[in-house]
Amino acid sequence: GADNDLYINQAIVFIEDAIQYRSINHRVDSKSLWLYRWYYSRTCQWILSLTITVILALAFVEKPSSLTITSDVRYRLPAWNPPCGLMESIELLCFLVFLVDVSVKSYLIGWEEFWKNKWLVAYILTLIVSLADWVVSLSFFCTENVRIRRILRPFFLLQNSSMMKKTLKSINSTLPEMASVVLLLAVHLSLFTMFAMLLFARTKDGQQDKEWVGYFRNLPDSLTSLLVLLTTANNPDVMIPAYSQNRAYSLFFILFTVLGNLFLMNLLTAIIYNQFRGYLLKSVQSSLFRRRLGIRAAFEVLSSLKETPANAQQSYVSVGALLQVLQKVEMDSRCKQAIMRSLKMCSCDQLSAAQFQKLFEELDKDAIKQHPPSPEYQSRFMQKMQFAFGHPYFGYLGNVVALANIISICVVLVMDADKQPSERDDFFLGAINCFFILYYLLEMLLKILAMGLKRYLSYPSNRFDGLLTVILLVLEIATFAVYGFPHPGWRPEFMGLLSLWDMVRLVNMLIVFRFLRIIPNMKFMALVVTTLLDLVKNLRAFAGILVV
Repeated sequence: GADNDLYINQAIVFIEDAIQYRSINHRVDSKSLWLYRWYYSRTCQWILSLTITVILALAFVEKPSSLTITSDVRYRLPAWNPPCGLMESIELLCFLVFLVDVSVKSYLIGWEEFWKNKWLVAYILTLIVSLADWVVSLSFFCTENVRIRRILRPFFLLQNSSMMKKTLKSINSTLPEMASVVLLLAVHLSLFTMFAMLLFARTKDGQQDKEWVGYFRNLPDSLTSLLVLLTTANNPDVMIPAYSQNRAYSLFFILFTVLGNLFLMNLLTAIIYNQFRGYLLKSVQSSLFRRRLGIRAAFEVLSSLKETPANAQQSYVSVGALLQVLQKVEMDSRCKQAIMRSLKMCSCDQLSAAQFQKLFEELDKDAIKQHPPSPEYQSRFMQKMQFAFGHPYFGYLGNVVALANIISICVVLVMDADKQPSERDDFFLGAINCFFILYYLLEMLLKILAMGLKRYLSYPSNRFDGLLTVILLVLEIATFAVYGFPHPGWRPEFMGLLSLWDMVRLVNMLIVFRFLRIIPNMKFMALVVTTLLDLVKNLRAFAGILVV
């Protein structure tokens, strides 16, 4: 019985490892399994993420931080200088959390694996150096000028993300392939630097030396000028003095830019993409292999249960044991329900390794979102209303009205562009905004009537549209409550938090932002936007490395 419980718990952990693409190379005794699940629980991981955020955020308040509301030295108040020991106490708490983190990790994988893991060794060394530097800070009563531990803080963010570590490894593997093109770029830059120093050498006529004085006075200046030109940041300023003297000089700069920027830089980008793609593909393949390995490990331990026939030539897992495991595994409810449906549809009581693996292919599938059904009305009139306001043409009408609102705002802004604030009459803009916001509210209510609240909220475009409509309605009611209803010459004095013009501007900005609702209705635009959003999700690891 005790062995069966252990096998069940091992299977649970192995399946959770597979879900998260984690290695199964860790301790699997009863106490270690409990500690392992506790460490990877949402609460512990949330505490660890919060600790990393706090230790990185200390830079915004520690001396010599100059973070204030305004950067204008005339109005900027002195930055808050925390007393000695306050930031150090917070830092110590963070270090203690990191010590617990590295201790648990090291224990769970075992000391033999620990010494093979360079990241964990670097983690411990970083903590030792940081704690030593922290002690030095307190010894000097926070008056020392150099704090080594601050430059090490981003490491805590880096080591906590497996995807960031893979990305960094891929970048490191790509560097040797880039060396040849970088060397070619260096030769290109050096040769053109020498040509430039010979071409724009100093002459007896001081009036003709503007190019030499400004950009090619000596080797460092010449190299810097052409290096910046490689990025086109100083184009065409760098060639204007020589071009003013003789138009033929422009050929030198054109040739440099075409060779360097259009050919060599693009070649460098292509090589980086090609190599990085290959290394990242290998990384993804290894992640998928870890998932398959975790599922297979769960199968092996479940096949060791006493329920399995002893004389079986092939290993099998009972469906009851798998259901027992699935009840305790932390996984997406959609995947869990899909696996359980497959088990119920299966008429057999035992699962082979291939069947077991096939069941968990649900983990690799993307979720297909299903929207709740629309309400069913008995009344004939309500059915006609539902058909009319649930039809796509009603949405198209809303897009046309939103476009008309944008055009009206543009017309008013163009007419009032050169007027002084005292000459501006906000009546027309306030009146048309009031009309359009009432239409938006009516449109939202009619769509909810036709689709039902749950179905309406299941569409992201409707949530976006409805949220902005509610905010616009609240702002409009607040405007009327403070400044009254629009009328000719509507230009009251400043009252409350915002002036009337500020309130109108805020409403107009939200109306312009609301016009983005047309994107889902335009297939090509929706495809581009979806691609961009997916790109942002996939670039999280790169963004993390940039933060580091």
